[in-house]
Amino acid sequence: MGMEIEMFTGLPDGAVFVREAVFQQEQGFEKEFDDIDSKAVHFIMTDLGKPVGTCRVYTEDESGVYILGRLAVVREYRDRHVGSALLRAAEEYVISVGGSELRLHSQCAARRFYEANGFAAFGNVDDDEGCPHIWMKKAVI
Repeated sequence: MGMEIEMFTGLPDGAVFVREAVFQQEQGFEKEFDDIDSKAVHFIMTDLGKPVGTCRVYTEDESGVYILGRLAVVREYRDRHVGSALLRAAEEYVISVGGSELRLHSQCAARRFYEANGFAAFGNVDDDEGCPHIWMKKAVI
């Protein structure tokens, strides 16, 4: 056993656990859960069954552009490449369903992480609950 990634439709408990720990308790976000959770595909990385990272992917239309969001890794696993593995799983999913581009709304503090994983920033910095964010994108074909 060890670390593995699973994919879910509908919001699984493991994703709730990780997102509450990281975004609400650690970072202080209040508006963590939304209607997108019910239509997104969720990825969870577990270590011996314990959820340690998550993200979600969805599309708004038929353009081939998919949105990755809510990528979170619990603190004690942030040096183990969990985030990069979740990004790869999301990219593989987007390719498998015929998508061509993956976009995300990154916290500016995480921008270098996404750039190291092939994403490029576009547009202006904006605010989400008092935290600066920027849109980023990556071609996945």
